[in-house]
Amino acid sequence: MFLYRRTPEMPAPEQALKGRPEPEFTLPDRHTVLGTPLLGPYPEGLEVADFGLGCFWGAERVFWRTPGVWTTLVGYQGGSTPHPSYEEVCSGLTGHTEAVRVVYDPSEVSYETLLKVFWESHDPTQGYRQGNDVGTQYRSAVYTHSPAQAAAAEASRDAYQRVLTSAGHGTITTELLPAEDRPFYPAEPYHQQYLDKNPAGYCGIGGTGVSCPIGVAPAGD
Repeated sequence: MFLYRRTPEMPAPEQALKGRPEPEFTLPDRHTVLGTPLLGPYPEGLEVADFGLGCFWGAERVFWRTPGVWTTLVGYQGGSTPHPSYEEVCSGLTGHTEAVRVVYDPSEVSYETLLKVFWESHDPTQGYRQGNDVGTQYRSAVYTHSPAQAAAAEASRDAYQRVLTSAGHGTITTELLPAEDRPFYPAEPYHQQYLDKNPAGYCGIGGTGVSCPIGVAPAGD
């Protein structure tokens, strides 16, 4: 049994669940939609981006539909528990958020365009929730893999805040942090490309309706 908090609260590292040294499952080799390998090492020239924007089932679909994306997978990031299970993450006692790892070809899609998809596909002002989904695992996050990504993420946040404020929305609560020292732990196989396997499955993705003034590609549904 897990203790579910009425008011979401991030656990201190010493309060987090112990976890395990290795995952308890093996991932499928290939993406069910794109046909590409899920795990690295990835081909030379590709880059990695990590995003948290609510329930990762719908979030992953938004990105695999984005031209220039080579593969996607879902997992847990930003917490303290090594190799957590889905049930442990949902308990609020690991500190992770549900994340999507996006492997992309920068010659076909820019990181700025991926940021535009990210911002427009959810409401980044909601703190520890996304719509009716409440908990620290649903918080908005960008985990960056280079100084260039960090600078682009900060610039896009500031630009989007200006238009959100003009439209009457609140303050962005998105966590912008380096991916270094914040490992991405892949989620269980049944979560990978969930909405391809279950087309009528739950999708909690929904943006503010406010366009982000960067990039050129609109976000998918």
